[in-house]
Amino acid sequence: MTARGAGPVSRSLAYVLDALVVAVAATACVAALGLVASVVGTGARDLARAVTAAYLVVLPGLFAFYNTVFWGLAGRTPGMAVLGLRVVGAGGGRVRWLPALIRALLLAYFPIGAAWMVVDRRHRAIHDLLTRTAVVRLAAPVRTQTMQIGRTL
Repeated sequence: MTARGAGPVSRSLAYVLDALVVAVAATACVAALGLVASVVGTGARDLARAVTAAYLVVLPGLFAFYNTVFWGLAGRTPGMAVLGLRVVGAGGGRVRWLPALIRALLLAYFPIGAAWMVVDRRHRAIHDLLTRTAVVRLAAPVRTQTMQIGRTL
């Protein structure tokens, strides 16, 4: 399989898909905790309020964890998989865990750095430059024509 650099639109769409997955999962957990707390009592209700308040602080950390795990294990997140994208390390190899973690933390806590891919000719964002990684679009495998048996010319 050959690969070429992924553009800003496909990368942004993958980011939005992954952010939605994390946000929906986190919101469901907070809502479930709130529901349980409303039944249990006031002590749990105070805990639920604290968790809800910390939601916006914790959410980028969850997003960083999500990205690190997927990039470290598979080289791509589910959002990237939908769009045929993959993160590769230096030389086109698999991205290692430390660069995946640094890249994820930068993307989660400094998302404006991703805007650099609009001006970079190879569409690399700040987190790509600092970790020496790249996002590539995987070329689709070439389809072969199947021979139809019994068909006359």
